[in-house]
Amino acid sequence: MGVEPVTELVRWARAYFGVQAVAGACWWVAVFMSPAVREATLGNLDPITVAILDIPLFVIASAMAAAGVRAAAVVGAGWTCAVAIGMAVYATVTTEAGWGVLTMGAAAGASLASLGVILRGRVPTSWIIRGPFAFRPATVRSSAAIHVLSTFGQIVLFWGFFLAMIPLGIAFFEQRWAVAIPFPSVAGPVGVGVLVLASALGIWSAVVMSAVGNGTPLPAAMPNRLVIAGPYRWIRNPMAVAGIVQGAAVGIILQSWLVIAYAVVGSLVWNYVVRPLEEADLLDRFGEDFERYRDRVRCWVPRMPKAPRSPSLL
Repeated sequence: MGVEPVTELVRWARAYFGVQAVAGACWWVAVFMSPAVREATLGNLDPITVAILDIPLFVIASAMAAAGVRAAAVVGAGWTCAVAIGMAVYATVTTEAGWGVLTMGAAAGASLASLGVILRGRVPTSWIIRGPFAFRPATVRSSAAIHVLSTFGQIVLFWGFFLAMIPLGIAFFEQRWAVAIPFPSVAGPVGVGVLVLASALGIWSAVVMSAVGNGTPLPAAMPNRLVIAGPYRWIRNPMAVAGIVQGAAVGIILQSWLVIAYAVVGSLVWNYVVRPLEEADLLDRFGEDFERYRDRVRCWVPRMPKAPRSPSLL
């Protein structure tokens, strides 16, 4: 049997495990040398007991994964996730080791992504557009008013979940894990102002998409026409921009740096995971019209279009 070629992406995944092995070894040195590090990351857990398990299953397994041992990557990623979950429970009950939870949580996410690359050659993302989130155009027989009403229903549900329930939960754990950072006194009013402006942009974008595009922002009922009107004339994804800014604004209002980080991570997931899938669908459905629009209008930075709007695209 021949040896499978190692792709550049796999090399990066292995490199991550190598960095994780070195970082883990350095962290254990710091744990045994610094009481402050030990208390912040392990609380009252016995470091020797934890080290007996963590050094072989995290540090050594990560090093072996970096060397190309797939089974070690599975062990390292699995152990990292288990530790992250266990520490989250421990920190929630005791209010100790909060920074350890955050460190292991970040390592768990990166380990899973790297494991996917090592096992499958890529980070698996296609599951995102399956089931209720599969890309499907809306029913063309529905009126614009029905699409607008449906869109506002979606706004209530999505904003309530992503901009209220999740941020409040994150802020609760941030306080419980004792990892909160103080904000200036003006944070609240500034956050409210930013939230109002971002919400206005989101509502404007949603109404334009529904009224002009004969559909909704929901993947399962997407517009039947390419929308280049309203804020879509200056930026390709104004609703995504509005949502990310809204999340950051909620973090400012709650004085939670973790909620702001949640918004930043959401922007990265949307840009590198969701957007390529969405734009591939738009290219498949609208062809050259979408290509011209994509080449003329930026995704994140607003600017005036280079050419006048084409009535056929509205």
